[in-house]
Amino acid sequence: MNIEYTVQIWKEGDQYIAHAMPLDVISSGKTPEEAKRAVREAVDLFIATAKEMGTLNDILEECGYRRKDDELISPPWVSVERQEAELAI
Repeated sequence: MNIEYTVQIWKEGDQYIAHAMPLDVISSGKTPEEAKRAVREAVDLFIATAKEMGTLNDILEECGYRRKDDELISPPWVSVERQEAELAI
């Protein structure tokens, strides 16, 4: 069974940060590709650990996933967009 998630990547200093949503798993690397590989590994470990602990179904439900037959359906994305806020300094 596969689980679908979305990865956002941004740069902080000399590191690229990768955030897997809606699982809220984060990792980093020196390049965007390295960050993607690192977050994929982190997601795999996160899922394996949750499964081993018996909490995977609860975590996935809390993250908005639902089961349909033998499939896991990820939460539907409505929008992913960049926004800004005014800072009062």
